[in-house]
Amino acid sequence: MCGIALILSDGEIQEGNPSLEELQSSLLRRGPDRLGLARVLLSTDGEVAVKTEVREKEKEEGCSLELCLIGAELQLRGVNTICQPLVSPSGNILIFNGEIFGGIKVPPEKNDAESLLRELESCCWGNEHKGKSVPDVLSSIRGPWALIYWQIRSRTVWYGRDAFGRRSLLVREPTSEDKRFIISSVAPPSSKNSFDGTSIAYTWQEIPCGIYSICLKEGTFTKEAVMDEKISKHEWRDPVLVDLINWERKHSSPDSILSATDVPQSSSAQKVLHVLRESVMRRTIVDTLIQQNGNKEEEGEAPIAILFSGGLDSMILAALLDQCLSKRYWIDLLNVSFDGESAPDRISAKSGLRELQQISPNRRWRLVEIDSSLSDLKCETDHVMSLIHPSRTYMDLNIGTALWLAAGGDGYVDGETCRLPHSRSRYKYRSKSRVLLIGSGADEQCAGYGRYRTKFRSGGWPSLEEEMRLDMQRIWKRNMGRDDRCVSDCGKEARFPFLDEDVIRSLLELPLWEIANLEAPAGMGDKKILRQVANLLGLHEAALLPKRAIQFGTRIARESNKKVFGSNRAANQASAGSVDIQLNAQ
Repeated sequence: MCGIALILSDGEIQEGNPSLEELQSSLLRRGPDRLGLARVLLSTDGEVAVKTEVREKEKEEGCSLELCLIGAELQLRGVNTICQPLVSPSGNILIFNGEIFGGIKVPPEKNDAESLLRELESCCWGNEHKGKSVPDVLSSIRGPWALIYWQIRSRTVWYGRDAFGRRSLLVREPTSEDKRFIISSVAPPSSKNSFDGTSIAYTWQEIPCGIYSICLKEGTFTKEAVMDEKISKHEWRDPVLVDLINWERKHSSPDSILSATDVPQSSSAQKVLHVLRESVMRRTIVDTLIQQNGNKEEEGEAPIAILFSGGLDSMILAALLDQCLSKRYWIDLLNVSFDGESAPDRISAKSGLRELQQISPNRRWRLVEIDSSLSDLKCETDHVMSLIHPSRTYMDLNIGTALWLAAGGDGYVDGETCRLPHSRSRYKYRSKSRVLLIGSGADEQCAGYGRYRTKFRSGGWPSLEEEMRLDMQRIWKRNMGRDDRCVSDCGKEARFPFLDEDVIRSLLELPLWEIANLEAPAGMGDKKILRQVANLLGLHEAALLPKRAIQFGTRIARESNKKVFGSNRAANQASAGSVDIQLNAQ
């Protein structure tokens, strides 16, 4: 699944911004196999009608409320073709963007959304207290998700996103000029073009992680009702999930009960390696991907790709994917550079490829070199600005652009570097992988950022733990929504093995000093546990690499700084990473 949207209006025809066509167009850009629509009409006399054809300018007589649900389906699981919105015989409607890796049983031949709708159909409603509730079911899901669900008996719209925000979901609340309440996976480009002359006016907001409902049982739809009265937020019902959200670690300082010698480092690394391997395995089962292609495998097929810098996180993912994926498949390693062969990420990617070839010589690795420059990306930059919205800084734009280019997978392959038997020349290539593995969450959980070292020096272990907790609890707002929108726009589905619930829990069970030792030099103490995992995988060179953010490794930040501020020095003085985008500078 790759995109969902809802328009809730009072039944009056409105020519608002965005229009239905603009929402559809934004979802279609995400490369879905199918796009479906459904209308729910609530009449003044209490009747409810469901229609699967949408005519935006047609006014229904006696209609007091209208819900328009849009689902863009990028089907990666299930034998039978489905089209969302899914409408049950009883009239419940579901649009679901996500993957269920546990908590709800999904038979091999079924799609996630089908299985989830079956569970939601059995939920109690209203004042009933027998059986499971909608929050009970949604809290049990293991995996990334965002959804909108119409429960007909209670006349309730349910919506929300998973506890770590791994799937984007935005809201545009009603205004005096436009009474519609709109939810969407992505903001249409027109929505960002309202500005005061120099900066963007941000009308869309990230929906915080959680489960929400709007009951339409009584009264009319008004701006005040939606914003102040009718939206309810529900608590997560799974205590294990609540513990992960609170991000509490038993032992965060060597002064606590345990000492650094009580837990063998090798067993800790083995434990993390095991849960990471299981996480990658869950996210890379390719049988259904092949089924969606008519059971026809293409020569040189790579169903799974990796956002690949050659750094510690992407090297671990590559080695684990090699263990989980049949050797008959290729693995595409997508690498972006804004400085050709001189970018640090290009250099480390080629070095990383050589190390992967050493530990798995029978795997067919394909390093896709994606070269670009900001001077060639004027139209593309405007588009990426609409994707990162409501994120607004130059750092967001630089990261979003690099991710968007990587997800596009359009570059060159050097046959000699990749040791290809059929070609030694450099040739044009575009990755057709529909799943992209990304290392998000590794730095936040394993103290990878440089500022963690600053926190540790100033406040010791408690300050380090608090900063890491803060980052994990705001990762939905600062990273995940933006990254999901940029990747999905290219018809790819981003999957984040380091943010698997079992991985998060396993890392929290370890003492913090087993995770990192920031008294040691960079490239050794930061992400210590992952460096041990890399050594277990035979990635001895990767285990020594220092942290390098994508905007610096690709050198897009350097190019952006020169363009906007005149030089890197001027950009540093202006704290360029946190500066809001100025339209006249673009």
